Amino acid sequence: AMSKSAVKISSDLLSNPLCEQEPSFLEMVTAFDTAMKRMDSFNQEKVSMGLAEEGETGGFSSVFPSLNMAVKRREQTLQDYKRLQSKVEKYEEKERTGPVLAKLHQ
Repeated sequence: AMSKSAVKISSDLLSNPLCEQEPSFLEMVTAFDTAMKRMDSFNQEKVSMGLAEEGETGGFSSVFPSLNMAVKRREQTLQDYKRLQSKVEKYEEKERTGPVLAKLHQ
């Protein structure tokens, strides 16, 4: 989506009236437009290759096992955070006594 947006921006720049007035600006914008179109086609190739490989290998989890483990650790940490956040909210709702404030601080 980003490369499509970049191609749109470069096309919009090419249609700018300033390009007609300034040849040097037209040259720069034309080079930018060409680069953005190349980048978009390169990205489209990579996406299509990635989708084809994902179908063949069953995804990228076998290619990047450390990434898969990091995702699992993040999910576990997120669950822990949500559990502790609910405890904090519970203690915040209670009357503010010494033991409650100590547990809330903890």
